[in-house]
Amino acid sequence: MQLKIMPKKKRLSAGRVPLILFLCQMISALDVPLDSKLLDDLVQPPTITQQSPKDYIIDPRENIVIQCEAKGKPPPSFSWTRNGTHFDIDKDPLVTMKAGSGTLIINIMSEGKAETYEGVYQCTARNERGAAISNNIVVRPSRSPLWTKEKLEPLTLRSGQSLVLPCRPPIGLPPAIIFWMDNSFQRLPQSERVSQGLNGDLYFSNVLPEDSREDYICYARFNHTQTIQQKQPISVKVILAKSSRERPPTFLTPEGNASNKEELRGNVLSLECIAEGLPTPVIYWIKEDGTLPINRTFYRNFQKTLQIIQVSEADSGKYQCIAKNALGVIHHTISVTVKAAPYWIMAPQNLVLSPGENGSLICRANGNPKPRISWLSNGVPIEIAPDDPSRKINGDTIIFSSVQERSSAVYQCNASNEYGYLLGNAFVNVLAEPPRILTSANTLYQVIANRPALLDCAFFGSPMPIIEWFKGTKGSALREDPYVLHENGTLEIPVAQKDSTGTYTCVARNKLGMAKNEVHLEIKDPTRIVKQPEYAVVQRGSTVSFECKVKHDHTLIPTVTWLKDNGELPSDGRFTIDKDHLVVADVSDNDGGTYTCVANTTLDNVSASAVLSVVAPTPTPAPIYDVPNPPFDLELTDQLDKSVQLSWTPGDDNNSPITKFVIEYEDAMHEAGLWHHQTEVPGTQTTAQLKLSPYVNYSFRVMAENSLGRSLPSEASEQYLTKAAEPDKNPMTVEGLGSEPDNLVITWQPLNGFESNGPGLQYKVSWRQKDGDDEWTSVVVANVSKYIVSGTPTFVPYLIKVQALNDVGFAPEPAVVMGHSGEDLPMVAPGNVHVTVVNSTLAEVHWDPVPLKSVRGHLQGYRIYYWTDQNSSKRNRRHIEKKILTFQGSKTHGMLPGLEPFSHYTLNVRVVNGKGEGPASPDRVFHTPEGVPSAPSSLKIVNPTLDSLTLEWDPPSHPNGILTEYTLKYQPTMASRQVDIATQGWFIGLMCAVALLILILLIVCFIRRNKGGKYPVKEKEDAHADPEIQPMKEDDGTFGEYSDAEDHKPLKKGSRTPSDRTVKKEDSDDSLVDYGEGVNGQFNEDGSFIGQYSGKKEKEPAEGNESSEAPSPVNAMNSFV
Repeated sequence: MQLKIMPKKKRLSAGRVPLILFLCQMISALDVPLDSKLLDDLVQPPTITQQSPKDYIIDPRENIVIQCEAKGKPPPSFSWTRNGTHFDIDKDPLVTMKAGSGTLIINIMSEGKAETYEGVYQCTARNERGAAISNNIVVRPSRSPLWTKEKLEPLTLRSGQSLVLPCRPPIGLPPAIIFWMDNSFQRLPQSERVSQGLNGDLYFSNVLPEDSREDYICYARFNHTQTIQQKQPISVKVILAKSSRERPPTFLTPEGNASNKEELRGNVLSLECIAEGLPTPVIYWIKEDGTLPINRTFYRNFQKTLQIIQVSEADSGKYQCIAKNALGVIHHTISVTVKAAPYWIMAPQNLVLSPGENGSLICRANGNPKPRISWLSNGVPIEIAPDDPSRKINGDTIIFSSVQERSSAVYQCNASNEYGYLLGNAFVNVLAEPPRILTSANTLYQVIANRPALLDCAFFGSPMPIIEWFKGTKGSALREDPYVLHENGTLEIPVAQKDSTGTYTCVARNKLGMAKNEVHLEIKDPTRIVKQPEYAVVQRGSTVSFECKVKHDHTLIPTVTWLKDNGELPSDGRFTIDKDHLVVADVSDNDGGTYTCVANTTLDNVSASAVLSVVAPTPTPAPIYDVPNPPFDLELTDQLDKSVQLSWTPGDDNNSPITKFVIEYEDAMHEAGLWHHQTEVPGTQTTAQLKLSPYVNYSFRVMAENSLGRSLPSEASEQYLTKAAEPDKNPMTVEGLGSEPDNLVITWQPLNGFESNGPGLQYKVSWRQKDGDDEWTSVVVANVSKYIVSGTPTFVPYLIKVQALNDVGFAPEPAVVMGHSGEDLPMVAPGNVHVTVVNSTLAEVHWDPVPLKSVRGHLQGYRIYYWTDQNSSKRNRRHIEKKILTFQGSKTHGMLPGLEPFSHYTLNVRVVNGKGEGPASPDRVFHTPEGVPSAPSSLKIVNPTLDSLTLEWDPPSHPNGILTEYTLKYQPTMASRQVDIATQGWFIGLMCAVALLILILLIVCFIRRNKGGKYPVKEKEDAHADPEIQPMKEDDGTFGEYSDAEDHKPLKKGSRTPSDRTVKKEDSDDSLVDYGEGVNGQFNEDGSFIGQYSGKKEKEPAEGNESSEAPSPVNAMNSFV
């Protein structure tokens, strides 16, 4: 495919309306270049190239020069009008016209006055193809009038009062610049309290005694004439008041609560508010119906002036200034309206057509109010201009059809409103010219490798030529990638490589002929500094050498320059340059600094720097061991389609030998900035043969490694773009799954840019039904990862393959994978559902499988819904809680565990696929048998007495059948509170008393024995024994345990408790409680009774912080309550 430039109009379909064709022709039209090769035989209507401004203020002391320059072929002649009538310059000896142009020179310096030549001037440039006209140029001399004489009375005020000193400058042209100074021409200081207004007046918010002076002078500077006029001095005397009465703000300007302001689009909007008051007010600004534009808003004159530059219609609205001091706040609203003189939306452009072609001129402008558009032809209103059958006026557009050579003319578009006008000239030049190439033949372009190359092909022709580029003598056509062709004919090679060298031919064609031109491109190796100067620390008085080794293209001659601190080297014999080295002898402290080596060729330049530090002599340091320095001077040679040789120079090994080199690559085209491992070579090797992939823009870098680690990467090598090839692999992870019942979604993992092997990566997607005889259906899609096949039958197996291709060709034949079109909900419910009840909590369900075709998808299993029927008083079918069990695969039975005994259950079965559930089977009802009831919900003792108690309980929460009776079991228990009495105070006291009593008894017995008498202690103790308290054992001094010697009897209604007030245990093995030691009596949640027992063994010390009181049967009973 050839690379071509086509006129934009030829890219449109034939069905477009003619106006669109005309617009495109206008855009693609060419201006006739005034090249020396074309001037001899090409004609062009006049074009105004330079003119004086519309409002032209002149200096009356100098000659008047009114500019008017134009180009055209043949060269145009010039004429002028003044105030709407012909200006005959031949009749005025002071007026001359500059040779070869229309510029007027009026010599008023010798005689005459500038005021004589005030007026409105307009220039016309004319040749045989038409006439162009200038703007209306209003010529006015500048004026700097004097101030009128006036007598100014001195002003006397009390401190704190406000003051306005009027300026009222004379009206000059242009307006004067106002400022206030004193007699010594020193500007008067201004502040928030004292400032100059936009009208030139000087405003005092409040006066102070230091404001007293006799020389307040207003000056007016007229820049055009470089003159300054001054007003008579004003004397102000401020008398210090005993007490200045503070007051809220009031506005000095503007007056009232509201005012209006009108400004033109593009100008600077200046709004001003100056207030008086005591203390001095502060000014703030807001926009009531919006926000102030951040980048265009400025505050001047101590916030008293708000300026918005480049004002537009969007800046219209209400602005509010706020003056505030400690005594009050006032507001003033300024309504701003932004009007607009006409401005271009689309100015008319020159149009070059060939005979018989169509085109259009468009003139679009905007403004506020909307401008009126009028057309002129050769300076004459088009309504009275000679008729041209090829043109048709349609508002702001002139449409041309089937133009002839006589249709050539210059058209003027005038857009005007009350604020100004725009005048645009555009010619229609009807030419029949074969193509011409204006670029010099055999131009040689030299470009550094890996930089853009731009090959020019300036051309002209009417009709507009088509541009094609070819490379080589055999005329091989250029492809669009990697070339870029610009509309002006320039061919761009974004990244020029060595193989870009050659001869390129530019060919221009139109219906009248063909032209071609050859240019030559040479790609040069970049200049590189392969050995850079290195940072050096040297001792004072020693010699230092900086090396700068340059590698360059052999056809280019470099010049190497050394700089010190970006300046020339000192003119000192100690500095010598020898080939690649700069040597500095007898180094001094002043020699420290940055030394730069600069290598220049005619095409590029490079530089490298190093710092020299000068130090005092020091002992020789010990060697430093470190990772290697990076390799450098990478070079690519033997560049083939799929391999290249890389060579490099090792860096310093830093006293540890290099063991290996690691090579990485970057693909600048597909993954710029990402480096990948390429290979490794031994540390003794400095070259490597690298295998390459197609269509990759390679860069390489090398890292050195020693026993201490790996170096930093080297600088990247030059880039090497391998040729494109067809893909050598196909996408992975190809799948076919339907998202809807009537589609097949084919997905794959696309190739990355590195795997594409060439430009234009696409995929050929093919599919057919597995069980049919259909041919493969294929479609080629862009570089995406999904394709949807619509209109497929539901859940049908398909064979699928995805093949990669690019602009070079196809990848190998891909593997075939199987997929399925989309699933739909199953159509049939399972049949023959029956239930077998195994026990009160388990049932087994059986069903017949559904036909596989009715599943309409991947069979995932069967799902059982089951629920219990609520009793009639609680039935609410909206809130029946259904349980679900899913059985994977093709199972036809399943167990339902966890059922409630003595319940009515309903169930149904459904088949499940990837889309969802099928219809439910008919409901099946089954019943579970009775089961063991749960324990009573609660059990409690009420109204306990000394010989009876009452038990109350609630029914079980899960009766699991019909309750027939309750069985009550009980057992006696002994509640003892084991306390370590040995640590109790009362016990210690009692023991001491007993010991003392025994001692006394022993003494009495000893005396009595000596006397032969007896003392009946035992009998007296037996006589006074307390049945509630156990005697102390005489052998060990401890208290005896409480025990019950009576027979155990069942507890009956109305029976009395034993004298020890304990509940007795029934003679039965089926006790309601378990035995335990030291546990307080309580009831389990199932209502069973747990008593407190004391062991039939020696007491152990009590645990915890038990009560210190002695255990008793009464306490044991109370522990149950």
